[in-house]
Amino acid sequence: MPVNTAKVEGRRELDYASFEELLADADRISSGPVKALGNWSAGQIFRHLAIVYNQSIDGFTVTFPWYLHLMAKMFRSKLIAGPMPPGFKLPSEGAKALQPGPTSAAEGLADLRAAVERLERKPHRAIHPMFGELDQEQWNKIHLKRASLHMSFLVPQ
Repeated sequence: MPVNTAKVEGRRELDYASFEELLADADRISSGPVKALGNWSAGQIFRHLAIVYNQSIDGFTVTFPWYLHLMAKMFRSKLIAGPMPPGFKLPSEGAKALQPGPTSAAEGLADLRAAVERLERKPHRAIHPMFGELDQEQWNKIHLKRASLHMSFLVPQ
């Protein structure tokens, strides 16, 4: 039975300021035993972040219902600046496109490193599937907020 991630206790409090900080934490997580408090392993979280980072350059295959677009537009600046809340469930099509299958920590970390390298090399960003047009700085903030949320479910032992 899946974990209700909105109610998980014991998560780490994270707020990455840079991709370097994220990668350093990912290295620490993959170097020893880790307890995953949510539904994904460390490798799956790393790969999920890589998938989203790459799609922010290449374009997204997922679409969202009109009411999520409306909510995102209304609260855009707050959602970009503040922490991402746990427990958001993607519509089934989005879950299929963005949910990673079984992935080792080493494979996921390699994917994440390659995706971050691409983000740093390529300034172009696609249209965000909920927020619409964003500049590179806004995209990076969202990417780091997403990483902070997902990585908070991984607790080194």
